[in-house]
Amino acid sequence: MKKLIVLFALATLSITGTFAQKFAYIDTEYILKNIPEYKTAQNELDNLSKQWQQQIERKYSDIDKMYKDYQAEEILLTEELKNKRREEIIKAEQAAKDFQKSKFGVDGELFSKRQELIKPIQDEIYKAIKEISSMEQYAIIFDKASALTLIYTNPRYDKSDDVIKRLGYSPTTK
Repeated sequence: MKKLIVLFALATLSITGTFAQKFAYIDTEYILKNIPEYKTAQNELDNLSKQWQQQIERKYSDIDKMYKDYQAEEILLTEELKNKRREEIIKAEQAAKDFQKSKFGVDGELFSKRQELIKPIQDEIYKAIKEISSMEQYAIIFDKASALTLIYTNPRYDKSDDVIKRLGYSPTTK
């Protein structure tokens, strides 16, 4: 009976061994922190974002002042002037919204600039991951930084430093 169990276990191991897949994981946040070009690009995006946000805040501040001035003078204005001032306020609000959308919307300048600056870096990372995967024959490489939740990871299978080295940078300590 013991021989049968041992034989079954060996058969299972040999079958499992031939179909075994190799897995690894990376941490893209850690990788990106080790790429100076990414830090530069992110700083540029942050500066643009702050600049545009300040412009938007100024526009809304001006609109708020226009509205308060209108409220203060409303009693003294003719119906025609009231309508004209309301239209000016509405146009200013719409212009501010349009400006905000053009900068921060789905197809806005910030998105385009992010694509221009970050996408080439992401493409290089992907290329390095693909090369490592091919060389070491990994079936799947997970990203620890994405929405995928990894409860436990053995550092032995972390290939983040390999990606950083393949990109030509020196990894820092985690």
